Amino acid sequence: MKALRNYLDKIKPNFEEGGKLHAFRSVFEGFESFLFVPNTTAKSGTHIHDAIDSKRIMIIVVIALLPALLFGMYNVGYQHYLAAGLDGTFWQLFGYGFLAVLPKILVSYIVGLGIEFIVAQWKKEEIQEGFLVSGILIPMIVPVECPLWMLAIATAFSVIFAKEVFGGTGMNVFNVALITRAFLFFAYPASMSGDAVWVAKDSIFGLGKSLDAVTVATPLGQAATTHLPEFNWDMVTGLIPGSIGETSVIAIAIGAAILLLTGVASWKTMLSVFVGGGLTAWLFNVAGPDTNIANMPWYEHLVLGGFCFGAVFMATDPVTSARTETGKYIYGFLIGVIAIIIRVLNPGYPEGMMLAILFMNVFAPLIDYYVVQSNIKKRMKRLTVNK
Repeated sequence: MKALRNYLDKIKPNFEEGGKLHAFRSVFEGFESFLFVPNTTAKSGTHIHDAIDSKRIMIIVVIALLPALLFGMYNVGYQHYLAAGLDGTFWQLFGYGFLAVLPKILVSYIVGLGIEFIVAQWKKEEIQEGFLVSGILIPMIVPVECPLWMLAIATAFSVIFAKEVFGGTGMNVFNVALITRAFLFFAYPASMSGDAVWVAKDSIFGLGKSLDAVTVATPLGQAATTHLPEFNWDMVTGLIPGSIGETSVIAIAIGAAILLLTGVASWKTMLSVFVGGGLTAWLFNVAGPDTNIANMPWYEHLVLGGFCFGAVFMATDPVTSARTETGKYIYGFLIGVIAIIIRVLNPGYPEGMMLAILFMNVFAPLIDYYVVQSNIKKRMKRLTVNK
């Protein structure tokens, strides 16, 4: 690492103002700070310095996402081979899924980071690191049959209009990955829902075989349209149709453990989402409408669709979620409540987690405001009594 550090120091003057490569200064600084903790310090004011900067936090989140991503790749292959009536080894199934998902990851990063590079150069600022996470989240929350050109358009839209216009990383009001999914859902609903988007249909480099037409409903889709699926362990392991990274509760739980043990995510937000969702689903079981999805056991609601994934990786986004400790309980609880309400009362959209989180993104600052004001009033009362 010392040799690499010396090499970067040697070529750095070329990227500084007046150097022959100064046009790529932000690219060099982004690459340098990705490899090494910056050695610059604040010149004034009181600051706390730590070796863990935002890039390293983002990397921890990416590591936490890997179990769900890798399982999602395997499940893509599993669902294809199952629909094709083929038998395959573990590596054949995983290889098929890897080749099917990799282009989506590349498109997400190339488009998103490309826009961020251009904006950083234009503003003469450092490249912001927030898209390290958004770039891998976006492919994980879409169906495997989502066309690459749609993904590119949606990614560009979300980075520009949900992030850069607000000032970049740390300034966005809405979760960028969820805005991408919302754009796709409302602009191209046929490619984001229904029974024909959850199984990859093409043969890839000799793996699998081309399928003319495959219709496979997700368990939530079945509950909303035909019948209530019985609970089985495939719902927990993740061997069911669904968005690429959202099906495996076990893989998501491993990611949650990483986020909690490293202190990157708040357990208060996570727990509150599950409590709010479970309680609301139970209330619908007891006194809800006589529909399949309203009668679905509360624990099935928590393991199906994007509920677990949203609770662990989306609701805990430190930028768009509530930041006060009390506010995290309220914010998470309301996400769980709203997600189940949307599922049960809107049969045309049996998911709900995406809209619930985006809706609460709007109210997170308001929740924090009233929590802070409540604390101020309590302290003023104590001050008055002490006098």
